[in-house]
Amino acid sequence: MGAADGDRVPPPLEAEIRRIYSLSPLYGRRFPIHREPLRWGCYSEIPVLSKREIVEAGHQSFFEDYREIERGLQERRFEYESTSGTTQGPMTVIMEDGWWNAQTQRAYEASPLLRSFVGRSYRKCVLAPVGCSSNLCPYEDHPFPHRYFDGTVYLNLSSDPFMFPEGEWDRIVLELQAVKPEVIEGEPVYLALLARAVLKRGVTVPSVKAVILTYGKASLQHSRRIAEAFPAPQVDLYGSTEAGYIFVGEAFRDNSQAIDSNAFIELVPWRQELADVYQIYVTTRGRSAMPLLRYHTGDIVRRMPTGYRILGRERDLYFRADGSLVSVSEVDAVLPEGFACWHYSLVQTGDKRWDFHYVGEHVADHQRIEDALAGMLGEGARVNAFRRRVIAPAASGKFALLKPLGSIR
Repeated sequence: MGAADGDRVPPPLEAEIRRIYSLSPLYGRRFPIHREPLRWGCYSEIPVLSKREIVEAGHQSFFEDYREIERGLQERRFEYESTSGTTQGPMTVIMEDGWWNAQTQRAYEASPLLRSFVGRSYRKCVLAPVGCSSNLCPYEDHPFPHRYFDGTVYLNLSSDPFMFPEGEWDRIVLELQAVKPEVIEGEPVYLALLARAVLKRGVTVPSVKAVILTYGKASLQHSRRIAEAFPAPQVDLYGSTEAGYIFVGEAFRDNSQAIDSNAFIELVPWRQELADVYQIYVTTRGRSAMPLLRYHTGDIVRRMPTGYRILGRERDLYFRADGSLVSVSEVDAVLPEGFACWHYSLVQTGDKRWDFHYVGEHVADHQRIEDALAGMLGEGARVNAFRRRVIAPAASGKFALLKPLGSIR
């Protein structure tokens, strides 16, 4: 944003704030701002915007005259998408035509692994929940050629990948072979089960040059299983329907970086005892419909020597009695060497009781898993491990790897 001038808000951020105020009456009603140059003190007084507030006020509150938006939707100058509703109910998001594709391209440009795909034609396959974060996701059972949009094929036609019959996996694998994609993108659980289907059928897809993990939090187990079928670099692309993509990096390399061309990212210390752990407030850049100012995403990141590690949603994190933090990274780190699964979920069932559910080809050494996880959780924790045939997603179609007591889905 350039050099700071004392306590004044940097000009690029101030210009975007004033632009957002001029576009959306919501912000002026919440907190009027003066005409003088903005100082950080004034900036910090602008109320943080929550998803709950957007859901309760309605997406119409962002617009002076919603009839213009309705006309724009009819004329396809605007598009709308509904988030999955994992928190505070589903949210309707209005976006100008082309915004999602433009911010996706900027996200690719910010990634050394994806930059080579910008500005040229390439083929991509997407496997994710039907209600995913792209405004192109199909909602009807279209045959294969009609799910091919601008070089992208959307493979999924239903919600729970554990419930796909073998015939459905046959179709998906066949389409994958037919398309010969350079990029595979998807929710990590879906991609892990796709890897299982590919390996089971003895199929290879040598055209794949990059795998994008997005739509949900990935575990190291997901990453390893995916790599067995698709041995290509993996990219962690993190964002949301309402804010777009905000972080990108190599998967499990702790080098994610903010996508500055898409948004201003404000890192807010989360807890005093946790150094370098932050909440995220997002201010979108160049957005015309439903711009976001100091939007609280509900995500937590940790600053690392090489960049950032995305820890996940606030409510999906667990705190030991000593105040130390447990995230999916801590679970991954203690699972015994040689353990392999397609998906797992660690669920707190009581004050000190936890269940570890996993889907794997073979029964693992439960005693080793239970001891390792209990030792990591500490404070007399007791863990029971269960091998499952399926692990059901939430009603939103999303999966959770860590479920502390009190989490709401």
